[in-house]
Amino acid sequence: MPKNNSNSETLKKVLSLIRKYRFLVVLSIVMAAVSVVLQLYVPILFGDAIDTIKDIESINYVMLKDYLLKIALLSLLSALATWIMNLINNRISYRTVEDLRKKAIRRIQILPLSYLDSHATGDIVQRIIADSDQLSEGLLLGFSQLFSGVITIFVTLYFMLSKNVEITLMVIVMTPVSFLVARFIAGRSYKMFAKQNEARGKQTALINEMISNEKIVKAFAYEGKASKRFKDINEELCRYAQSATFFSSLTNPSTRAVNNVIYALVALIGSMKILNGSLSVGGITVLLAYANQYMKPFNDISSVVTELQNSLSCAERVFELIEAEAQSPEKEKELPEAEGDIDIENVYFSYDKSRKLIEDFSFHGKKGMTIAIVGPTGCGKTTLINLLMRFYDVDKGKIRVDGNDIYEVSRKSLRKNYGMVLQDTWLKNASVRDNIAIGKSDASDEEIITAAKRTHSWEFIRRMPQGLDTVINDDSLSQGQKQLLCITRVMLCMPPMLILDEATSSIDTRTEVYIQKAFARLMEGRTSFIVAHRLSTIRNADQILVMNDGKIIEQGSHEQLMKNNGFYTRLYNSQFAANES
Repeated sequence: MPKNNSNSETLKKVLSLIRKYRFLVVLSIVMAAVSVVLQLYVPILFGDAIDTIKDIESINYVMLKDYLLKIALLSLLSALATWIMNLINNRISYRTVEDLRKKAIRRIQILPLSYLDSHATGDIVQRIIADSDQLSEGLLLGFSQLFSGVITIFVTLYFMLSKNVEITLMVIVMTPVSFLVARFIAGRSYKMFAKQNEARGKQTALINEMISNEKIVKAFAYEGKASKRFKDINEELCRYAQSATFFSSLTNPSTRAVNNVIYALVALIGSMKILNGSLSVGGITVLLAYANQYMKPFNDISSVVTELQNSLSCAERVFELIEAEAQSPEKEKELPEAEGDIDIENVYFSYDKSRKLIEDFSFHGKKGMTIAIVGPTGCGKTTLINLLMRFYDVDKGKIRVDGNDIYEVSRKSLRKNYGMVLQDTWLKNASVRDNIAIGKSDASDEEIITAAKRTHSWEFIRRMPQGLDTVINDDSLSQGQKQLLCITRVMLCMPPMLILDEATSSIDTRTEVYIQKAFARLMEGRTSFIVAHRLSTIRNADQILVMNDGKIIEQGSHEQLMKNNGFYTRLYNSQFAANES
């Protein structure tokens, strides 16, 4: 999309979000019109009040008092209408942004992992939180001043025409100058605001990256380089922010200069008409007041336009997230509780289509088999797990569970049949109970405790201040304790198929022995996939798949592979020859 069209396209998308609140928008416009009309009628009353004063001895105090009371009443009613309008505008703005954030969160749930893997977490957070906030501020300012400003312009022209046509026409002729100046500057400020928000997203991503990995930063003395990276991004943000502010700040004084010329011309022409008797002192007072009122909205609108430029550039970033291509549509067919037969037929897959990874991969796994996947780093072990779980879709080929094509059943029903424990752990900010029962929310405390005892995590859980009710987060526990809780989740659900990707990598050797026994009980009768770098943990596997460069180069039991004296034997001996000797 061309850059010059992105602004208007984004505005259309924002307006489509606001459409559901059109009744409130109409009500806000009505309140703005009421406020403006009452406010602009006040100068006429002032003019009439001035004209009642002929000289110091002939003042009609009764009429003057009547005018002043009307002025006070209209001012009060105008203020009330403005207050109601602001309440409505607040509701429209914050509800619109609430809807936008809901859309963004829902979109994230259906985005493919490839999108999330290719975008910094901090940048996505920036779009949902900070950019949405900026949009709400822009909408609030826009609704509050734009409606009133536009109505003020037209109502002012009407009242001015009722007083003097020539002066009003002169004002109208000069009006386009203000528009042209504002438009010229706004086009440049939008580009700068867009770059500013992009730089801010980079900065948020870097801060999130550095803080969440502060131990690694300190361990490798990376503080200096991290500060240098932050300094570069911060200087970039400062440069774009200064440019955006500079261009946007030109709008108001430029339009104000044009409007001051208009005001001076009204005063000059009005004074000449007083001299020839075609205009009274009260009349020129009204016209000058209206000239000022007429010009003020242009200044306000120019400020609104500047704010809207920033808000629309933020909105564009949010819409980019919302409109990102979703994963393939979900199927309605449910996969029943699986027996555990797995068929992988001629599968091709690569993350980067220019670099081949898995090619013509085929494998058959029978119910109840324990299948170990081994190989050097980057050979495709974890990628195979991603394909089995449909975190990624294959480029070509078929994967079947009990004869059911996994691309013809819902992802939820497929994943429900797997229990997965990864090397990377994740805990939500909630109680221990809630963290364990993520996959089985209706589990009783007895079931949770039984599962925890089987994984030997109950020993540290019961020592916590509130036991299962203790609120934890990702930093509350050691890496080993977190991994034990993740294993307990799977133990609680007892799924028909298991995936263990370095599931005991962060657990001490003594506890690992207990966990391996617990896994052995859990895996009885279940199809299990084990990704392991420590080959000692998979000696008893029914089938070992040896992968290299995305292909199965050897397969068989441990004894068979050792007899073959091939790649697996060399891999095994490189780990254990020294220890066994």
